[in-house]
Amino acid sequence: MDLINRNLKIPYYQQLYEILRNKIINGTWKPGDLIPAEPELIATYQVSRNTVRDVMDMLVSEGLIFRERGRGSFVSKPSMQQGLGRMINFTQDMHQRGLKASSRVLSAELIPSPEDIAEKLQIPVGEELGFLRRLRLGNDDPISIEDSYLNHRYCPGFLTRHDYSIISLRESLAKDYGLMWVKASQVIRSINASRDIAQILDVAHRSAILFIERITYNEQELPVEFLRIYYRGDRYSLLSELTM
Repeated sequence: MDLINRNLKIPYYQQLYEILRNKIINGTWKPGDLIPAEPELIATYQVSRNTVRDVMDMLVSEGLIFRERGRGSFVSKPSMQQGLGRMINFTQDMHQRGLKASSRVLSAELIPSPEDIAEKLQIPVGEELGFLRRLRLGNDDPISIEDSYLNHRYCPGFLTRHDYSIISLRESLAKDYGLMWVKASQVIRSINASRDIAQILDVAHRSAILFIERITYNEQELPVEFLRIYYRGDRYSLLSELTM
């Protein structure tokens, strides 16, 4: 049984999240299975009640488990495709596609907001942004580049808090700053890969790639993150289901 490693610098909640999530992803806990009750999880992993509750909330927000009043928490049925109407993180997306997810941090720095991004985030030009560029991999093959621009006033110091090659950015923002993503708007189009993007993704210069620009909003419906994602066109697709 996986246990919390108290010698690691990784927070207990993140370790517990990965342990429980892996049990769901690898099939140890199957769809419909009842998750152990809160007291059992506390006793098994020797963590606080708040840690267990935070992790369960994270799993619910990802759609991996659901709660039934008076009965407990259960493993959800897996979604086999990423629909365009639901936000899921990269790791969950890769697992659904049968791939092992990993990341590399290519850049992490504070920058002044350029005019186009300032307009999207509804902030003054030049306001401080946290910029995080990550290469996302599936089975160690490049899948996408994610450029995250975060309004630093909502999450001061986030760039130095964690190693975002192993820690989920979205989950850490929720845990550390109470930032919860509730909705997003995005534009999807095909573009030709620039020389630097092509080199990172290991594709030919000017080859077609999938490009997404996304504005994400918090619970107060304020724009907090502007995201640019560059996907390899030969390795990634999106599913959209339409009703007539």
